[in-house]
Amino acid sequence: MRLIVLALSCLVLAACNSIYVKPNTLDTNAMIYTPRGGYSMQRSIKQVMDERGYKTHVGRLTSVTEGDSSDHEIYSKSKNIRYSVIISERAEKLRPIWCMFNGFWWWNFEFAISDRTTGKEIMSWRGRGCQNSSLRKLNAVLDELEMKKDK
Repeated sequence: MRLIVLALSCLVLAACNSIYVKPNTLDTNAMIYTPRGGYSMQRSIKQVMDERGYKTHVGRLTSVTEGDSSDHEIYSKSKNIRYSVIISERAEKLRPIWCMFNGFWWWNFEFAISDRTTGKEIMSWRGRGCQNSSLRKLNAVLDELEMKKDK
């Protein structure tokens, strides 16, 4: 019985993330566009990218549409930007019991990185999970994405 419960738990937890990665395609010296604001997942992604030494650019607000049409904002992007980050997330939820040793916050998000020069998506991640485990996965994914330096 314990084996069945353990197997079901592993299957349920494994289904929380779906990650597609093209290894060795992210140039760490290139400029990366990141969106403004966001909930804690979006802020944490930008913080991790800054800590890893990426050159991130937020952009300047140039246009806002309100009213009957769907609300959207347009930001100017530097011509030097090679990669674009897209993050869609739902409000984080406090899960003190489920995420007790993993940051207390439960995230539900979609995260993608695309190469603007080729028009290809190099990483796509649909996930949900506790804060700290999601950040560990992010670092592992970025390690796999980064172009390896010749020694």
